[in-house]
Amino acid sequence: MLARGSANWILVPLMMGVVAILFESYVVAAAFICLAAFFVVFFRDPERAPRGDGMVSPADGVVMHADKKVGIFMNIYDVHVNRAPLSGVVKRIEYRKGGCVPAFHKDSDRNEQNNITIETEYGDVKVTQIAGILARRIVCYVNEGDMVERGQRIGMIRFGSRVDVTIPDEFVVSVSPGDRVKAGESMIARRPK
Repeated sequence: MLARGSANWILVPLMMGVVAILFESYVVAAAFICLAAFFVVFFRDPERAPRGDGMVSPADGVVMHADKKVGIFMNIYDVHVNRAPLSGVVKRIEYRKGGCVPAFHKDSDRNEQNNITIETEYGDVKVTQIAGILARRIVCYVNEGDMVERGQRIGMIRFGSRVDVTIPDEFVVSVSPGDRVKAGESMIARRPK
């Protein structure tokens, strides 16, 4: 499956490759076809099933920090579709324009962001999509008032980025910096038994 809105990213270079073949420009055709293949890989959106009954990762990537907020860095090879960490109602969406610092840098908090606050049975959970140096396009799939299920697709950040998520007070973080996680599947926090 491919992410929503990815068709043009794939079809345009593919068509340019076909046109280049018609003009017998095989090197140019190969470049366009390789670009289309890259976009197919980049915009992939595999089905995911949440594991366990805790809070799932909102993004694929590597955990950068893990305390009352978990930060996940997505490199260009990760799936970039973001998912709801818990079920609830989208309470607020706040988009903010910003700078263009690498997503793993401390100053990236000033980059373009989209904050999605989900009202859950455990309190509000804020998912912050942060654009990186190449990512200048945050796409939000949900609206205020929407009901979301744990692991449901809520948006996407194109071309390298970071996602931060707040952890409710009654949850204990179950990941550490350096851990690799998968959106909508990997458990990042659990409720103590």
